[in-house]
Amino acid sequence: MTSADTSVGSPSAARLETARRLVAEAMGSRSLQRLTDLAARLLDCEVAQVSLLGEVQTAVAGSGLPPGGIGMQRPLDDSLCAIAVSTDGPLVVADAVRDGRVRDRAPVRSGRIGAYLGIPLRVDGGEPIGALCVYGSRPRSWSDQEVALLRQIADSVSTELQLMSLTAEYEAHRLRTELAIDAAGIGSFDWNLVTGRLLWDDRMLTLLGYERADFDESIGSFVTRVHPDDRERTQEALQSAIETVGEYEAEFRVVLPSGETRWIRGRGRAVADDRGTAVRLLGAGYDTTPQRQEDVRIARLLEAMKAAFFSLDRDWRFSYVNAEAERVLGAAREQLIGGVVWELFPAAVGSDFERYYRAAVATGDQQMFEAYYPPPLDAWFEVRAWPTPDGLSVSFLDVTERRAAEEQARRSTARLGLVADTTTAVSAPLDGGRHEEEALQRVAELLVPELGDWVIISRADPEGRLRYVAGWHRDPALRDVVTRYARTRLAALPPDAPVLRAIASGEALVVPDVGATVGATLPPGEVSEAFWALRPQSALTLPLAARGRTLGALSIYRSADRPQLDDEDASVARDVAGRVALALDNARLYDQQRRLAEGLQRSLLTAPPQHDSSEIVVRYHPAMAVAEVGGDWYDAFLQPSGAAMLVIGDVVGHDTEAAAAMGQLRGMLRGIAYREGIGPAGVLTDLDAAIQGLRMGTLATAAIVRLEQTDAERAAGRTRLRWSNAGHPPPLVLHPDGSVEELAGERAELMLGVDAGTSRSESVVTVLPGSTVLLYTDGLVEGRDLSLDEGMARLRAALGELSGESLPDLCDAVIERLRPEGLQDDVALVALRLHPQH
Repeated sequence: MTSADTSVGSPSAARLETARRLVAEAMGSRSLQRLTDLAARLLDCEVAQVSLLGEVQTAVAGSGLPPGGIGMQRPLDDSLCAIAVSTDGPLVVADAVRDGRVRDRAPVRSGRIGAYLGIPLRVDGGEPIGALCVYGSRPRSWSDQEVALLRQIADSVSTELQLMSLTAEYEAHRLRTELAIDAAGIGSFDWNLVTGRLLWDDRMLTLLGYERADFDESIGSFVTRVHPDDRERTQEALQSAIETVGEYEAEFRVVLPSGETRWIRGRGRAVADDRGTAVRLLGAGYDTTPQRQEDVRIARLLEAMKAAFFSLDRDWRFSYVNAEAERVLGAAREQLIGGVVWELFPAAVGSDFERYYRAAVATGDQQMFEAYYPPPLDAWFEVRAWPTPDGLSVSFLDVTERRAAEEQARRSTARLGLVADTTTAVSAPLDGGRHEEEALQRVAELLVPELGDWVIISRADPEGRLRYVAGWHRDPALRDVVTRYARTRLAALPPDAPVLRAIASGEALVVPDVGATVGATLPPGEVSEAFWALRPQSALTLPLAARGRTLGALSIYRSADRPQLDDEDASVARDVAGRVALALDNARLYDQQRRLAEGLQRSLLTAPPQHDSSEIVVRYHPAMAVAEVGGDWYDAFLQPSGAAMLVIGDVVGHDTEAAAAMGQLRGMLRGIAYREGIGPAGVLTDLDAAIQGLRMGTLATAAIVRLEQTDAERAAGRTRLRWSNAGHPPPLVLHPDGSVEELAGERAELMLGVDAGTSRSESVVTVLPGSTVLLYTDGLVEGRDLSLDEGMARLRAALGELSGESLPDLCDAVIERLRPEGLQDDVALVALRLHPQH
């Protein structure tokens, strides 16, 4: 089908008139706005819109429209709603750009509509006058459930439009009737009860079809004209007014000589003599036939409405009930008409129904609300109540199914959020200790109250024994009771307890009656008292299992005022348990990797040598994150001449392979450096060549400092530091006066493993006794929360402040000050302090 096949055609004059009339009534309607908001929310769409089609399309209500969108008009040739109306059924468009029915329409060409779903709207059961639609800028598929849901909301929109039409028509008719009465005049009568003479004015004679000469001025002439079916009650109304000296009011039919039947409304009052006896009845009458005919037509429309409708008089008695209201309320109109609403429906007393009904009457404003009525109706209703001169009119729809869909959507959103939040809670690295317990406690808190009233999470130790790690209750007063029960229950449970059976089978286990299954088996004492204080009714117990290992158990409990967990609840709980278990198992595997890498690394980092003229201290701290362990190393050794060599390095990468590569580099560097006459630059040059020649494929940074001293320098108390650096953070010298000096060249040199032919340089600086040399890896001065420049500045400041500390205390304090929140990367350092020489 092409766009040429989807024109709206020539609308009938009746449809055009209805659409034109309703545009003014519906524009900005709160009830329509509420329904479009509901459609946008339930179907998760950018825009929901109600459009009416006259000569053009007019948007009368919408959610997500741009400013000025309500009231916006569009030619029918560019309207997707016009296509929905012309097809007279749901218009389902998954990809508007590719759909031949709509791709040539302006909103599609502009990119505003990528997917569209529209339902035609009807009033009075006639041809469609508009559409309720939802759309967005991106293509999407529409499920049968979504189409059905929008159709339900469209029924509510159609009902609102029909009520607007009827209300407007009723008010217009009422105004026309009042104007007609004023224009035509009202007939009057004067009945002398003593003489029996009945006087009519000319208007009254005309209303009852008499000429003046033919009227004998008797009550019989009046009774003759009254329709036989109405005579008895009309005469009773007259007699009652006479006997009570009160008012007379009646509406009755008269049959004119021509055979035509007309409706007449008569009103009057009896006048008494000085003894209190009625002697005259004065009154008036007017023709209500047009109003009666219109009332009949409106009544037919009310009977055909999909919405239930009833009217209450000023005494809260039912005065009209349509067929749909009979069906929904479960009572025939004969049972309802004349009955007081509060007596027939006692559950409405004190509820939202009474509150809003009375507010409508008291304020004169229309009230719209949703409320639940308990059994026997057992349903949610969308209610619209508005005051009338005669009392209150009420229309209502059974929206139980829609509320269920809305609640299901809310639950689905909440469950997705719950799964996402629990995933986030356990996504941070778990170290098997405090952080793991904190994460599991957070999971326990997230599960309450969405899945249960209280939960317990247990963890299996390496020997397979369960221990309590987390719990929570929706009632703060019972949280300590949950902890007390959880800490004592495992030792008291029999071998066939649900939690133990779930762990043994690896399957979730539903327990409909926890009291009978668990509570009855507990021994007297603290555990039993805590259990019965918690008053669980049902439970779901799941193993925390991943990769074939059971790591713990999750137990979710509900009280008697909540149904047991259904299949959807259990599915979400299993998803959460699986994610938690996987996180715990990842932590176990990461911990194994960490221990392996750290053990390998520590086995290669030996203790520093003892040196007569200096003190050497080394430190190595692995990262908190498992994957960050592996590449940092230090070394300190003496060449054959007795010169001390200090080395710091960092292999690119963080794993056991990096730790192994570090061991190779460290061993090769020692072998290269342990010969007389080679300096730091020569060591780095030869090591670079070995990396290339042996095809190690390793990248690393390294810095080497050699302490040198001639006899003259020794006598003068001076020491030379010869150093070279291959892309590593610069070593620092803390002088005796507290100043800090960086051992940095004019430019940075390449790291090892990049280019074996690069030229390495050396530099020399002379220091005094009491000076401290510090070599460190970048984990000390750089991280996700610390830039290198800021880290270097903080390190220099810390060294200056700690100059009076012993060398071991200085090293420990530097690490604590720079990384107080924990290490994000390995940190290795080697420090040397020169002793005073005598």
